[in-house]
Amino acid sequence: MINFDIVQVFNVLIPMILSLTVHEYFHAWTAMKLGDDTASRMGRLTLNPIAHIDPIGTLLIPIIGISSGVPFFGWAKPVPITPLQFSRRVRMKTGVMLTSAAGPLSNLLFGLILAGILSGIAHSIGTEELLARLQTNQGITVALVRLLGWATIINVGLFIFNLLPIPPLDGSGVLAGFLPDRYHYVLDFMARYSFILFIALLMVGGEFIGYPVRWIVQGFSSLVGFPIWLAFYGS
Repeated sequence: MINFDIVQVFNVLIPMILSLTVHEYFHAWTAMKLGDDTASRMGRLTLNPIAHIDPIGTLLIPIIGISSGVPFFGWAKPVPITPLQFSRRVRMKTGVMLTSAAGPLSNLLFGLILAGILSGIAHSIGTEELLARLQTNQGITVALVRLLGWATIINVGLFIFNLLPIPPLDGSGVLAGFLPDRYHYVLDFMARYSFILFIALLMVGGEFIGYPVRWIVQGFSSLVGFPIWLAFYGS
């Protein structure tokens, strides 16, 4: 049953759009640094979310998922690359691996930066005062803290999800960079059955992805000195 909660949609969708934008930008930036300007020429080397939004994957499916309470995922328009344009200082498969890895790693770094900002807010007003404000569930500070909390978790989730070695996820490009050429039939097999693998992932993916997400978020919490899960206190 669809239960449209505009606040919840806002709290999740806005961070997701920003996180996907960062993800795609760093794919394009890395490709550019390696000599491939395909994405740049197509207007994708930008932090403007409009350039990266896929109406179905970035908006429709996440909104339906958020509103129905079922596990969901989202995607942006893939950044095009032309490996033949990579600089000769790197092997083509290495260039593909680096470009693929740039997106998930940017989400991990972005998540850490957001966690640091969240920690700064908590320490500036005091944890106890923040908890009191979160309990009221009102005010600009509460809205900002919840957005930062969601954004941190979404970025960590994107990092984990996109490193899965299932084509067309970035993990398949990373794995291709490490696999000897004679074993690339493994990726061909996974690409052939990627739809089935995605369905299986959606059925069991909550815990499969949720555990490492919680582990990394706990690590961020220890690093920045603030328990990030408190951002959802009183919600």
